[in-house]
Amino acid sequence: MRRIEAIVRHYKLEDVKNALAKAGITGMTVVEVRGFGRQRGHKEVYRGTEYVVDFVPKICVQVVVADDQQQKAIDAIIESARTGEVGDGKIFITELADVVRIRTGETGPDAL
Repeated sequence: MRRIEAIVRHYKLEDVKNALAKAGITGMTVVEVRGFGRQRGHKEVYRGTEYVVDFVPKICVQVVVADDQQQKAIDAIIESARTGEVGDGKIFITELADVVRIRTGETGPDAL
């Protein structure tokens, strides 16, 4: 099993959700995050004062998939989140030792 975390632009969330659903990935967690990479920050003006916004707001989409669904999920995220501009985001994949469904006690892929 794999945990896939994708950091994407806010306005791409709906596209990513729909693409994952179309690929057969049914569950996800969404977290609002802030950070910077190559995109860095940007300058804004508030009440006549200019200031730098160092951390850019993004969305972190987290999904857990069986090993055989990993590439389908990654491809769906890339296709739906890509704009071709700096700041499109990143995808992180980690291996999971186990998953437990609290309600039934099922473990492993059965818990997904």
